[in-house]
Amino acid sequence: RKQTQKHRRGRRHRFLRAAASSRRPDRSDTPMPSRSLRVAVIGAGAAGLVAARELRREGHAPVVFERTDGVGGTWVYEADADASASPEPLVTQRRSNLDASLRTNLPRECMGFLDFPFVAGPDGDTRRFPGHAEVLRYLQSFARRFDLDGLVRLETEVVRVSRETSGTSWRVRYSRKASGSEKRETDEEVFDAVVICNGHYSQPHFADVAGVDAWPGKQLHSTSYRVPEPFHGQVVVVIGCGPSGTDISRDIAGVAKEVHLASRWSLSATSEKLPGHANMWFHSEIDRAQEDGSVVFHDGSRVKADVIMHCTGYKYNFPFLTNDATVSVDDNCVDPLYKHVFPPQVAPRLSFIGLPLKVVPFPLFELQSHWVAGVLSGRFKLPSKDEMVRDVTAFHSRLAARGWPRRYTHRLRDREFENEDWLAEQCRRGGPEGWRREMFDAAMQVMVERPENYRDEWDGGDYDHLLAQANRDFAAHCQRP
Repeated sequence: RKQTQKHRRGRRHRFLRAAASSRRPDRSDTPMPSRSLRVAVIGAGAAGLVAARELRREGHAPVVFERTDGVGGTWVYEADADASASPEPLVTQRRSNLDASLRTNLPRECMGFLDFPFVAGPDGDTRRFPGHAEVLRYLQSFARRFDLDGLVRLETEVVRVSRETSGTSWRVRYSRKASGSEKRETDEEVFDAVVICNGHYSQPHFADVAGVDAWPGKQLHSTSYRVPEPFHGQVVVVIGCGPSGTDISRDIAGVAKEVHLASRWSLSATSEKLPGHANMWFHSEIDRAQEDGSVVFHDGSRVKADVIMHCTGYKYNFPFLTNDATVSVDDNCVDPLYKHVFPPQVAPRLSFIGLPLKVVPFPLFELQSHWVAGVLSGRFKLPSKDEMVRDVTAFHSRLAARGWPRRYTHRLRDREFENEDWLAEQCRRGGPEGWRREMFDAAMQVMVERPENYRDEWDGGDYDHLLAQANRDFAAHCQRP
């Protein structure tokens, strides 16, 4: 048995070394870019890191601005940011919104960038659905492998982005710690282009609950949640049954007196106990909150609650953008944007990476970044401004015809791989592999079928062939010269 374990560890080490030394796909057959630009990248999370890599590969000179003291963006966990017991709900600008027990809801194989496999390290979290620390390790490894750390200015926050009178460059004002002091100093530089990668998990969105201002309990947003212990013996109402709402509900249920999960997607008559939990109920949407501490649901049922936890998502927020960026946020729709990336009036000198929701994020970020880098260099061409505007207008018309509100503009879900295929075609390269798509679909299905334990029951059975194909593709990629 010891020999077998030693052999497995050795094989894993060899695979990791191969992955670490993997090189970018050969692009010797592509023409050299016609121009090289100095580009400001805002944010050093997954989107900002891969954007910096693609920009530099294309011959540009990226500078990455990161307001915190490390790379990784939303995947950096901060236990000391715990505000679970705080009565103040409107806390924004947190560095981290991760809870201690958070794990991915997708298998690691399909999460990773297309040419940098997300494999398990020998001393890390080897689970197929790893915890947040393993994702951060992966992003840090990505930054080291492609020598990106030197491009990042840490503890440097962008406070203003404005277009120069020439119309072809952007002035970026930023704030940073003064050398040897806790005071901050401001400075500014001019860049040929700006790529915005600041994520969309910093400004919480709260549900509108009638009567909540007079309700005596505490309101919190999931961005403040870290550990369940502060909710011991309490009655907690959780609004939202997405991944955060369901995971946090089960986490809290281990210590709380009762947990009531409210969803606007349920029938108005819904009020039922959830199987597998003696203290969890699923309800329809909240109708109102009352001064006596009651929370009333649409079916008329009510509970006396101590806490309302809003697991209701986030708002897009770009406080540094001035009006000359020609974009606005209305009902959580960033508009106008061509293919969720370029504002037509200032394209391609301003772009956004990572806005879409309900996607496999890292491969999408990579394709978007490759497209932006190639357009900036002149290797890829955009339609005219008028054509892009017409495309945006037609897109919104199609969504309206389906009855979708504007806040669903950037939710791709069923259109995700169609969008990635389109991006790959623009970039003249391959998109996500077939097994990656099948793995995503399988994960979504098993999440619905076995929400309690799907993360730990993935191995084996119907998914072996997907994992085998993933490993074959990873091995072939790592053997490329």
